[in-house]
Amino acid sequence: MAQDVKPRVKVPKSAAAGDAVTIKTLINHAMESGQRKDADGNIIPRSIINRFTCEFNGESVLDVKMEPAISTNPYFEFEATVPEAGEFKFTWYDDDGSVYEEAKKIALK
Repeated sequence: MAQDVKPRVKVPKSAAAGDAVTIKTLINHAMESGQRKDADGNIIPRSIINRFTCEFNGESVLDVKMEPAISTNPYFEFEATVPEAGEFKFTWYDDDGSVYEEAKKIALK
């Protein structure tokens, strides 16, 4: 498991039905590409968040596959239409098999 991995998510607390809301996510992760060497000349193993998903009430909103060229601490900002009150579920998948999750509820105005 990577050290000090912390997902952060910003979702509005409420929205009118049918509104598009802006969602912001960031996860602290070193994102080692597997192409660098340490001080002894040994290759540092690849360790990246390789997939990010977002669901709303069980329906897929976003599914992103990431490659080694992605930056440290991947940040995503996107819009999603909110048809009803519910819960967004965010999931990050790590190369080492770790899964990091965060959930945020949104109410109707």
